[in-house]
Amino acid sequence: MGVLIQAVEPQAGFQINCAPERAGERHLPPGFIEFLEPLHRRFTPWQRSLVQHREHVLAESHRGQKPTHIRPSIATRDEWRIELPHWCQDQRNQMTGPADDAELVVKMLNSGAPGVMLDLEDSTVNDWDHQFIGGANILEALRGTLSYYDKKRNAMVGIRPSSCVIWIRPRGLHISQGGIFGDEVTSASLFDVARIVTQVDPAELRHPLSFYIPKSESAEEALWWRDLFQTVAELSGWPRDYIKCMALVESHPLAFQMEEFLYNLREHLLGLNLGRWDYMASLIHFNLQDPHWVLPDRNTIPYNVPFFQNLRELLPEICHKRGAMAIGGMTALYPSREDSALNARALSVLEKDKKNEADCLMDGAWTGHPDQNQIAIDQFPFPNQVAARRQNAERYPDLRPAPVGVGQRTLAGTRAAVRTVIRYRNGVLNGKGASLLDGYMEDLATDRIYRLMIAQRLQHDGRVPIIDESGREVPHTPELITRLFDEELENLVANPARADLGTPETFRTSRRIGEAMITNREFNPV
Repeated sequence: MGVLIQAVEPQAGFQINCAPERAGERHLPPGFIEFLEPLHRRFTPWQRSLVQHREHVLAESHRGQKPTHIRPSIATRDEWRIELPHWCQDQRNQMTGPADDAELVVKMLNSGAPGVMLDLEDSTVNDWDHQFIGGANILEALRGTLSYYDKKRNAMVGIRPSSCVIWIRPRGLHISQGGIFGDEVTSASLFDVARIVTQVDPAELRHPLSFYIPKSESAEEALWWRDLFQTVAELSGWPRDYIKCMALVESHPLAFQMEEFLYNLREHLLGLNLGRWDYMASLIHFNLQDPHWVLPDRNTIPYNVPFFQNLRELLPEICHKRGAMAIGGMTALYPSREDSALNARALSVLEKDKKNEADCLMDGAWTGHPDQNQIAIDQFPFPNQVAARRQNAERYPDLRPAPVGVGQRTLAGTRAAVRTVIRYRNGVLNGKGASLLDGYMEDLATDRIYRLMIAQRLQHDGRVPIIDESGREVPHTPELITRLFDEELENLVANPARADLGTPETFRTSRRIGEAMITNREFNPV
């Protein structure tokens, strides 16, 4: 007897990503639904139970039982190693971008970057059309057949042969996909992996099929991915360990369980990546009740702030102990070919940031623009630093040092957060999962950080001073936030140069959604 998986309530202002009617006949390959259904019956209830556990851990943190290091186990005591395959020895830069943008995908794959991550999650809009295009582009990229029309050259441009490793980021375990099995929802992670697996031929690939696991929150979740990879491999006639992956550490609880996560997924996992922007959002979320964790304005927080730096040093220690790679994060400030001053600043910030990561013994980093590639690569020893270990490294450091004496907390920072929430969500409503805003490439992680920053300033109003330009404290009440949303909306609508894509109607919708998500405390990355 099948398991009925109930649909979850949509976020305020949103509908769950739902396939159009008869999608199986019009969009999905023959036999896909039959392949997916038994997997759905097994893995979707498991996914839902993992999500419920996440909610419990978050509630416990808000009651004072915050995440912490766990007791030693087989994963930490026993001798075991991950062997890096030859094709994955050099990952000094992994370019990342939305999979639904064919031109960007081709440019990234032609950039000379050792790795490229094609994203179906934070930088791709989570609706059927964009996810469908993204998946189709991934399949063509894996086959080497993707191309785009270059207006300047008046020619089609395709993917040049290279040794670049293609990674695929499916949607995370927190996301569900509707419309595949009637009124039931299915795990979006499962759907994305299955869709690629059923349409790819290993003979077309330069290396085993490789995924980038996002948004994990516990070592237990690695078992879900392990069993999924092994099950679909067996169903496809591949070796059980054929599928390889890397995984992002972008939640506060997982920072305390990295070695256990590696152990549980060791037949597939080649490295961990510090996804620091989502990690910052998670850090705020798990400390939302604590006034000591009201963070400064985002762009006044230095890249080497202790809550990042301590984790940035621990992650390579754990990975290298076990033979896995450690990959650094994204630098949000974006280069510009039109603004020479901004371009110089962006590349200088990039160089310092990546040099810091290399000094922490990271093996590579993420970037989002081809002009960043060589600078990033140059900061890291070739081909990696997996054999390097820090002397007297602390295995159980403080991963929650409060941000004391860091940055500024200002009304201008709150206003900038409100403005970015509106502008980012407006981009989503117009089909863009990542938008270049005021020199920064912002995706869903930024939106989530800003929603949480506004919420914590509201929650701790009167206990943590937020000042205006004259140094006076400004009470952060719901009325103030509503006024800021109204003012920033009107400024955007009245100023076409700042209006990005869209119409006054989409801006007003994005303004309504943004404030509603804060008011309703909807802080999941969706």
